[in-house]
Amino acid sequence: MAKQLGAGDLYYRVDCQKEVPGTDELGNPVPGAGGWVTQVSVRAAYRHLRGGEDVMAGRLQGQHTQIITVRASSQTRQITAGWRLIDARDGTVFNVRDVTAETDRQWVSLLCERGVAA
Repeated sequence: MAKQLGAGDLYYRVDCQKEVPGTDELGNPVPGAGGWVTQVSVRAAYRHLRGGEDVMAGRLQGQHTQIITVRASSQTRQITAGWRLIDARDGTVFNVRDVTAETDRQWVSLLCERGVAA
């Protein structure tokens, strides 16, 4: 059985960002032209994925897959694939690939990749 996650495991702080639309010089909307905007900053726990054929193949290409778990709230439930997380300590960028609300409704698990384009 997996270890139960607790508040002491939320060692890291991440900024959850989404891409906002911008406008061109004529006022027309341009997707992604507004850049990335931080929506919420939260504490998080990292779990590095070590096995599996896809994970090992990604490592050979310089990609690192991991699960970042945050406490569930009205703000963190808005996170979708396409968002990104920034580690507040060192500025590492993680692209969110999948979002899973845990069955206990206390946590949200984010499957993230580092070292890939958004």
